[in-house]
Amino acid sequence: MKRIPNIMLSAFRNTCTTLCSHHFLNPKPYFPLFLISTQNISLPNSTSLSKPRYCHSTFFSMTSGADSPNPSSEKLEKQFEDFRVRLEESGNLKERIRAVATEIDSVTRLIYASLLLVHQSRPVAEVIEKAKSQIGVLKELYSRLSEIVSECPGQYYRYHGDWKSETQTVVSLLAFMHWLETGTLVLHSEVEEKLGLTPTEFGLDVDDYLIGICFMSNELPRYVVNQVTAGDYDCPRKVLKFLTDLHAAFRMLNLRNDFLRKKFDGMKYDLRKVEEVFYDVKIRGLVANGDSGGAKQAQGQS
Repeated sequence: MKRIPNIMLSAFRNTCTTLCSHHFLNPKPYFPLFLISTQNISLPNSTSLSKPRYCHSTFFSMTSGADSPNPSSEKLEKQFEDFRVRLEESGNLKERIRAVATEIDSVTRLIYASLLLVHQSRPVAEVIEKAKSQIGVLKELYSRLSEIVSECPGQYYRYHGDWKSETQTVVSLLAFMHWLETGTLVLHSEVEEKLGLTPTEFGLDVDDYLIGICFMSNELPRYVVNQVTAGDYDCPRKVLKFLTDLHAAFRMLNLRNDFLRKKFDGMKYDLRKVEEVFYDVKIRGLVANGDSGGAKQAQGQS
């Protein structure tokens, strides 16, 4: 084998020194064996190359930063802890409101069952007296509901959806009872008085009142048919006049395309059904030619 010239060996040593000085981290550097065997070349210790050289202060700062508390993380945790407490309190409040609303619904079912007897030609005074016995229970339930809502001032409409459906039914029943007694419409303030509500603290929402009145009008066509069947031929005229005035009053409102508007549109069909019964009775000569102004007015508006 030919010996390698000294100039090549000198270049090889310079190359190895340069690689080692730049901290080449390969623990087992590869060199051609035929070159190593030619001269006694000393290489850096492989163990020293296998250990990366980190600055002690830099490593300490990295580890200490991971263990130190993060202010933004603490704020985030505190915020969601507050959310958790608020949601639990709101959930408990909703459960209490729904429990009272369920009781109100049970009472309204009893009242409605009593009022259904009026369609069977039972005496109106007897039917209303039985239904009125439950108004005191409703007043007590709304008092409890008001106490629950007062625990969160300014949040009336946040929880209003949990009892509005039951309230609309209550208004319709009270309005129907009032009409059976007086033949007139119960006022908003009168409903609040019957239920023990106060406008400044826990009042009756206007939409709930209006929707309840629309529900009440749905009972009138059935009532008219049953009364005529029982021999009361003047009932269609009275109901027609009442519905005509009520329909005209609703026309004063600028109703949007919502649930109230749909219920008001249904009132037109109630009015038309009563008109048909009235005209049929009048054509058959079962009613005297008396006050027909209500019929003419209703025909002009329908």
